[in-house]
Amino acid sequence: MRHIISILMENESGALSRVAGLFSARGYNIESLTVAPTEDPSLSRMTLVTRGNEEIIEQITKQLNKLIDVVKLIDLAESFHIERELMMIKIRTTGEMRDEIRSMADIFRGNIIDVTPTTYIVEMTGPSEKLDAFIAAIEPDSIIEVVRSGPTGISRGEKGLHL
Repeated sequence: MRHIISILMENESGALSRVAGLFSARGYNIESLTVAPTEDPSLSRMTLVTRGNEEIIEQITKQLNKLIDVVKLIDLAESFHIERELMMIKIRTTGEMRDEIRSMADIFRGNIIDVTPTTYIVEMTGPSEKLDAFIAAIEPDSIIEVVRSGPTGISRGEKGLHL
């Protein structure tokens, strides 16, 4: 099962490498990883996506909690949450296909953020499944490049990751 683990950690050099080292030392895979400062400049929020059964995820969270840089963490899969991912996709477009890609971007609520005579770059946010569906709808030979942020998430309601 896929889990999104949100970690509040000290904003210090080496903190990211300690988390990555923990995963590699135990043979766990990180599917995606995003890190950014929070409203408190001394703290960063890391969103880590991994897969595993309940036993593996429990082991991961226990090991993460032992790291000195980790202030607090939550597994978003355990509660109601909202998750989004950002994607930019560069598509080869010519002739009639330009209108078709423009229409598909509108249907998927994407934005064309760059236009050249032969390409479009479409920016899209949403659940990973939506981005996957957009990619599947495009002719594979037309896709030049895809850049994705990986999922990031936030719990719903009053519950939050803060001190």
